[in-house]
Amino acid sequence: MRYPALVGIAFCVALPFVAVPPAVGQEDDVFAFIPLGGRSLLEAALAEGLPNDLTERIAEAEVDAAAWRNILDAAKSGAPAIDGLDSWQADTLAHYLAWQAPFDPAGELPRDGRDMALQLCQSCHIITVVVTQERTREAWLGTMNSPSHVEITTTDAERELLADYLVINAGIPIDLVPPALRAGGASY
Repeated sequence: MRYPALVGIAFCVALPFVAVPPAVGQEDDVFAFIPLGGRSLLEAALAEGLPNDLTERIAEAEVDAAAWRNILDAAKSGAPAIDGLDSWQADTLAHYLAWQAPFDPAGELPRDGRDMALQLCQSCHIITVVVTQERTREAWLGTMNSPSHVEITTTDAERELLADYLVINAGIPIDLVPPALRAGGASY
């Protein structure tokens, strides 16, 4: 589990992903407890500047998450924003790039798992139902491919990306969720 020892304000101070500013219009403070997705992490890194070879790879490469993680690790020395990512953030960004690249990083970035969770999951139930569950990738994909979810407009790649995001970032302890967003009795 990602969050075993974190409580209250220590969560905001201890994890650097809270300090990365959200994309314009992406959220207000009520959802700040949900880890940033790959799009937001990449936007922040682009704002600080990335080496040309990394932006070129984003525009051209079509590789898996493990290869992207190696690419990101190799880019750390020339990209302070990449070097500043914690392990979960680096994994989140690597999975995002694996499912979304190639694309032009200078253009509008494709949505990420967090974007989809907030836009799609929350359209039917409170976000807490999703982000507090620690599940396997297969379990998330099973839910997304169930009759109650197949009518949600996503591509196969987006469902895979959302599942990867949730495996890496969900399982948030309920005491880290704002009280107004704590659901009772709902689950999959």
